[in-house]
Amino acid sequence: MALKGNLRDFSVVQIFNLVNLAHKTGTLTLEGPNVAAWVSFREGKLIHAQLGNEDGTLLGVLTKSSKVRPEQSKLIKKHAADKSDKELGLLLINAGYLSQQDILASIQHYVLEVVYRLFSWIDGFFRFDNDVLPPDDHITIRLDLENVIIEGSRRIKEVEALADEIPNLDMALTFVERPGANIRNVHLNTMEWKVVSYINPKNSIRQIARANKMSEVEIRKIVYALLEAGLVEVVRPEGMPLPSQAASFKPVDEKQRATLVNRLIDRIRSL
Repeated sequence: MALKGNLRDFSVVQIFNLVNLAHKTGTLTLEGPNVAAWVSFREGKLIHAQLGNEDGTLLGVLTKSSKVRPEQSKLIKKHAADKSDKELGLLLINAGYLSQQDILASIQHYVLEVVYRLFSWIDGFFRFDNDVLPPDDHITIRLDLENVIIEGSRRIKEVEALADEIPNLDMALTFVERPGANIRNVHLNTMEWKVVSYINPKNSIRQIARANKMSEVEIRKIVYALLEAGLVEVVRPEGMPLPSQAASFKPVDEKQRATLVNRLIDRIRSL
């Protein structure tokens, strides 16, 4: 009989702990609000993962990891469309194009990234089917769950901390005006530059994430880094109405503000 339940009652971390302690063999199916995922285990070891309709084939994984360029991927599909993952892997190894380590490392990275994303799921249902495994023509790996659970738990805490730092993704970003500063002189990676290209008070952080096909975690990481570097600041998007209670607050007169600041400075100096 399959083990099944609600993720609100039994978290993904708890399920992984059960699989690890009981040395279970089978496949865990997770059904979230918008997508499903499948994670397979053999004797308590993580061997395979697939998220929704993502291309988890060997060729898809190698392309995503940049081991195969998009134009090469099209060529391989054309000439080896009938090959299974194992057959394609042997073909690439025998041709000297990739090593066995290249292939296994790419698959491992893909599987772990899928699993770490699943650790943040709190809504949905799960079902564990004993002895159900991926087809034999799939390339599987073998990873100890202890390290996966530790790293996944660490990432959950990181996600929670980022959510505390940047709670509202419907806010926008604007560049901080600093004399002599030029963002082009700052070393940013490709994803950070993509985010920077969309920074405008008209674009919310959520819209920037959608435009770049980023998860909430990914966009929060980049925005947090930009905030820490002092390059941007969070602002209310253009056109967003003020909260109802804002009408009861009168704007501070600039002369009054200057007087208050000077008083504060004098007070600090006297301490």
